[in-house]
Order: sequence, then structure tokens, then C-alpha cells
Amino acid sequence: MSNKKASKQDNPKPNAKVAVAAGAFLLFIGILAFVFMSQDNKQAEPVVDVAAMRAAALASEYSPSIGNPNAKVQIVEFLDPACGTCAMFYPMVKSWMEQVPGQIHLTVRHVAFHEGVDEAVKVLEASRKQDKYWETLEALLKTQQQWVLNHVVQKDRILPAIASVGLDIERLKADMNSMETLRNFEKDKQDSVTLKVTATPEYFVNGRQMASFGQQQLADLVREELEK
Repeated sequence: MSNKKASKQDNPKPNAKVAVAAGAFLLFIGILAFVFMSQDNKQAEPVVDVAAMRAAALASEYSPSIGNPNAKVQIVEFLDPACGTCAMFYPMVKSWMEQVPGQIHLTVRHVAFHEGVDEAVKVLEASRKQDKYWETLEALLKTQQQWVLNHVVQKDRILPAIASVGLDIERLKADMNSMETLRNFEKDKQDSVTLKVTATPEYFVNGRQMASFGQQQLADLVREELEK
């Protein structure tokens, strides 16, 4: 009798078998539904268009620019006014613009990599209000040794270094802290991150970035675009 009892306990009743089968089937359906929903969610995720992001980051209608807006070659430069290499490259690019009039358009964006250089960037942005941006930029680049010591900006020496520009200093100081100045500064910073700008000067020629840095590399890139 003990053997018969054991046998009955080991074999489930027909109703129990049906319940187990139904549960397994429902579990299977649930797994399939989860898989399909996961795939749908993945397909619904927006595709990141890297080229569009780069183009948007380079589009800087608010930034200071010089030259023919419809020029064949569009150069966007990310510049740190305390950068010694920027001071060397700027006259070179400007001379190219003079050699091929109307063929090169230059746009300058600001980044603050040197300690304390945010003050100089604000000066540049504020000088635009008095239509003296390019004069201020050139004055800052020419006098770097006066206001940059050991790669650190001496903020109190910036204004004396650009005294020859003829800016209204009181107006300049007020404009340095305007919402527009701060907004432009932040936009340049965000775009430099998007474009992975890690050093200055950084150039984009018709959207193309130099594979390696150097005067010859930049000249070759500009020449290629001029010859297209």
C-alpha cells in the first residue's frame, strides 16, 4: 500500500498537467512579447546624425567674421586669445585672405583654455558692441607678453594692453557682463566640446578638420578647397 501511495503522489493529476502546460505557454508568450517590445523600443530610438551635429556646431552666425560671406573657402577658427600659437597663425591666415581677395571667409570662435583667459574673451565679445572687435583681437595678440605670464593671464593688465584701440572702457566693462556676452561665450564652449576641440588654434576649412596640426597642413587644406 505504501508503494501505491507513492506512485499516486509521483504522478500529477490530469488537471495539474493542464495547469502546468498553460502556465508554461503563458510564460513563453510573455517572453516573446517582451522581446518584440524591446526591439520596437530600439527601433524607435532616434538615430544620432553626427554630420548634422557637427554642421550645427560650426554654424555660428552670431560669431565675429571677416571677408566675403559667400567665399569659396569658409574657415572657422577656435581661438584662445592667450594662446601663443594663435598669435602666430592669425597674421598668416589674414595674409592668405589678402592674396586671394574674396575667396576666404574667416569666423572666430572663442575658447578659454588658459587660466584666467575668460576675462580676455569677455573683452573681445564686449568690444563688438563698439565695432572694434578685430582691432581689439589684434591688439591682444600683439601684446600677449604684457598680460600673459607663464601661461597665466594677468587680468589687471588686459585693459592697459589694448589702450591704443580707443575703446570706451566704462561701456566695455558694462558690456563684458551682459547676457549676450555670456551667452556667446557659453555657446562657443558647448560647440567646442561637440567638435572635440582640445587645443588652439583649431581650424575647420569648409567643415574639414586638419588630420594633424601645422602651418603646412593648414595651408594644404586651404589650397585644396580653393582648387576645387
